[in-house]
Amino acid sequence: MAEALIKAAGPFRRLLADKGYDANHLRRRLAERGTEAVIPSTTSRRTPIPYDTIAYKDRNRVERMWCRLKDFRRVATRYDKLAANYLSGVLIAAACAYWLN
Repeated sequence: MAEALIKAAGPFRRLLADKGYDANHLRRRLAERGTEAVIPSTTSRRTPIPYDTIAYKDRNRVERMWCRLKDFRRVATRYDKLAANYLSGVLIAAACAYWLN
């Protein structure tokens, strides 16, 4: 699924992900695109791959925003069948969350 998302996404400089996305094929695909992989290595990897720890710390902002968006029932349950409708719901929820904060 990650590779399908990478294909669909536009150009980006770095990908921040958790240990679940630590795979050689994903790192290789990102390197081919010229994207920096900011992914910590799993504990089972023999030689850990270095990553930008400062950039990884900013990942929690994205996690907190999705947690706040999931307070809105429409976003959390994904009732919308069309991606455009879902995106509009996310944008409205984000605007409300920003406005209420």
